[in-house]
Amino acid sequence: MRKMGIKDIAALSGVSPATVSRTLRNPELVNKDTRKKVMKAVKESGYRPNRFGSSLRTRQSGNIVVVMPDITHQVNAGIIRAIESEAQKHGYSVLLGDTQGLIERERHYADMVNSGQADGILLFTPRLPFDVDPDQPLLKQLPPLVSGNETIPVEGLCRVSVNNTAGARAATEYLLSLGHRRIAAVLGASDAPSNQERLDGYHQAMDEAGLQVDPQWIVAGDYSTDSGMAAMEKLLKLRQRPTAVFCFNDDMAIGALNVLHQYGFAIPQDISVMGFDDIRYAALMRPALTTIHQPLEDIGRAAMQLLLEQLNGRQPKNNYVELPFELIVRQSTGPVPLQGESE
Repeated sequence: MRKMGIKDIAALSGVSPATVSRTLRNPELVNKDTRKKVMKAVKESGYRPNRFGSSLRTRQSGNIVVVMPDITHQVNAGIIRAIESEAQKHGYSVLLGDTQGLIERERHYADMVNSGQADGILLFTPRLPFDVDPDQPLLKQLPPLVSGNETIPVEGLCRVSVNNTAGARAATEYLLSLGHRRIAAVLGASDAPSNQERLDGYHQAMDEAGLQVDPQWIVAGDYSTDSGMAAMEKLLKLRQRPTAVFCFNDDMAIGALNVLHQYGFAIPQDISVMGFDDIRYAALMRPALTTIHQPLEDIGRAAMQLLLEQLNGRQPKNNYVELPFELIVRQSTGPVPLQGESE
């Protein structure tokens, strides 16, 4: 006989799987009539909850799950290392969830928390992968959770990041200070809030300098090296090429540098390239990459500390930790070419 699961109980009682899970974990959050329907279905079906499925706050699993779009990206390495270190100090193991940006994978890893296989979750993704009841307060329906790097627009949600808008503005202002006026921007993933925040910072700096942004200077990317290469190929075909290119992460900037080398451009004498993140390879490039430094290990450590407070039954006093960024000037940027800029 097939073993009954939460989805079966949901079908029998006419509610969502999230409501069944919430009824079993935190019945006080569910209204009386719904609770009676769910428990009647549980009793009649003989359903036995997963042995990990008791209250999240009992810490029975000893696991936390970290959900990221791509754990192979260099920007995530320092974050993961710090999370692992901080978690182990407090007796927790880390389960890594690599989603490849797919919503169904995000929901799969979220279900690990719902089923009690993990006690809390660190989300480095742009959305909440949980079923929620719109008639109930949102935060009360969520497990211990911290959002990292990407801004999920939920008031009161615990999160950790740098100020992407201010960082991108600082990057653009530095290129402007070198005399550049034709500054291109290579965008990140279209669904990532960090992409829009960095674009806002770029536009703020250009607007304040009184410069009109040519739409051809804004090129789509997706935070991958390949997209940085494709973007630079497009920019080099423009009749009036930009004299500087601001890539919204280092991976794309490294791709851009590679294309410039292939076509024999001198960097930064012919064109300057700026990144964002300061991954390990940024300093090893030739020329070394000018970029905005994110304190990646501090991000991981702060996110885990916020989660630990929740796991210990405390609501953090400060639910938003904004960490400082730093402009790191290296050899990939220089003054505008004398023949390259007409005022």
